[in-house]
Amino acid sequence: MNEPVPSITSAQEPLAVDQARRTRSYLIQMSIRVVCIIGAVLVDGWIRWALVAAAVVLPYSAVLVANAGRDHTTHDTSPVTPQAAPMLEELPEEAPPAAHQGEDGQGQGRVINHVDD
Repeated sequence: MNEPVPSITSAQEPLAVDQARRTRSYLIQMSIRVVCIIGAVLVDGWIRWALVAAAVVLPYSAVLVANAGRDHTTHDTSPVTPQAAPMLEELPEEAPPAAHQGEDGQGQGRVINHVDD
């Protein structure tokens, strides 16, 4: 009985949530860059050059990730399949009441007394 509820909207996440996520991602990558710079000063050899290369590349990738924006969220847009309604029984046809029939058998309609003020 616990069927998944179909999505009826493709609304995006709130702008504040999106900005907070992108800011957090940028700050994490810039923190890694600071660690790479400090590490490059403290160590020697090929590790120093690997840390320098990471410190040079990280700002570019951090900006790309931060500016990617809101377009990487996907929503399920598959159509909702309606459930079949139970079959209705046909009701027998009834003759219209005699009070609403005229002499020719045609319906007279409903008469409403209306008073204008």
